[in-house]
Amino acid sequence: MSQVSTVASLYLNATRWVDKSQIIMIIVFRLYLAKVFFLAGLSKVKSMDSTLMLFEYEYDVPLIPFDVAAYLSTFAELVFPVLLVIGLAGRFSAGALFVLNIVAVISYPDISPGGVNDHYFWGAMLLVLVMYGPGKASLDAWIQSAFSRIWHRNKISLLSLLLSLYYQDISLNIGAKSDSTS
Repeated sequence: MSQVSTVASLYLNATRWVDKSQIIMIIVFRLYLAKVFFLAGLSKVKSMDSTLMLFEYEYDVPLIPFDVAAYLSTFAELVFPVLLVIGLAGRFSAGALFVLNIVAVISYPDISPGGVNDHYFWGAMLLVLVMYGPGKASLDAWIQSAFSRIWHRNKISLLSLLLSLYYQDISLNIGAKSDSTS
């Protein structure tokens, strides 16, 4: 076997291993991010008065009133991580948390360089989930699989129904035109 064949074989085996391990990486991302954001939401709920005070005097959230921002961020940090864990609306949840992450960095002027780095790290992980979805081990994948089976089974009957309606409409229009000319 030539050296090119050996290198190609090693490369193909490595890429197969990476392809198969993607599911693990996506699950780790989902669980880690869910923990980070859910714990932040729990700390807001634990002392909602303090949360409201922070949003009023510390954070400079653009465009919306401080109390609305406080309740929306608390809601997002409690609901979207749960959806990430089960993989339901995974891309939407990751996108919502990505936006929340950006707003958090913009709104808090005294954030430390280490805090900014954490937000960059979380943002990169969230972008992976937005771009590639929650993976095969998710409710989204199960729903997609179930609906694709239903769609493929009923695709022909749907197409024939649409074609029959279309041709029926054409024949009715032709009949209506011939009645009006006589």
